[in-house]
Amino acid sequence: MNVDVILPCLDEADALPRVIGRLPQGYRAIVVDNGSTDGSADVARAHGALVVTEPRRGFGSACAAGLAAATADYVAFCDADASMDPAELPGLLDRVASGRTDLALGRRVPTSRGAWAPHARFANRVLAVLMRRATGYRLRDLGPMRVMRREQLVALDLQDRRSGYPLEMVLAAHAAGLRVDESDIGYAQRIGDSKVTGTLRGTVNAVRDMSRLLRAYRSGERRPGTVARDSDTSRSGTTTGLEARPTPADTAPLERVVGTATAEVRS
Repeated sequence: MNVDVILPCLDEADALPRVIGRLPQGYRAIVVDNGSTDGSADVARAHGALVVTEPRRGFGSACAAGLAAATADYVAFCDADASMDPAELPGLLDRVASGRTDLALGRRVPTSRGAWAPHARFANRVLAVLMRRATGYRLRDLGPMRVMRREQLVALDLQDRRSGYPLEMVLAAHAAGLRVDESDIGYAQRIGDSKVTGTLRGTVNAVRDMSRLLRAYRSGERRPGTVARDSDTSRSGTTTGLEARPTPADTAPLERVVGTATAEVRS
């Protein structure tokens, strides 16, 4: 296998056949079952995927488990909801394999009106602006489809186990002096219900996780550290990462997004 494709999965049984079936030759699907109750793991196995079970809930937990199981020289990430076409992965791989970049991201371009919820799209734009300020990378999307050499990714030692994992990857790559760029990919209406950005509450939680990472990085810490390693963090009131100083000037736009969305959730 040339490329291992990590597919974090929570109740994606209806979408998995399409996603796995669209993988190019030489790309192995690693489906990380993160607590599914709809038989996703069985569907994935039936379609030839390697299935990894990760009982600790969280996008970062699933990604970390998939990376631990990967053995190929290159690792790719893709959502398991069929919103992105895995057939577009070779374009990202080519940029990394040819030495043009170290981390290739897919910049999402909606292919239908309902593909990207307005609140999630707006939050992504704010995050992209703050990400550019923190790193200087000319990025407009924190795209979930991405490709990187496995050894380089493992060396980044990413610690986030919730929604901040994709952002921590970019920040850690910047701290390591790596090159990061993006190119357009199609973004379609997902199959099934969204667990994160398709809901306002999920978007709020994701933005909060990423806000903590950005504050740590903008405060001068070159290593972002951990937002939260598991769901027990919020109950205990402690974090396992860096105790970063807040930087209101840099994070105020993001905090306004969080505040507004939180008010809407509570109402």
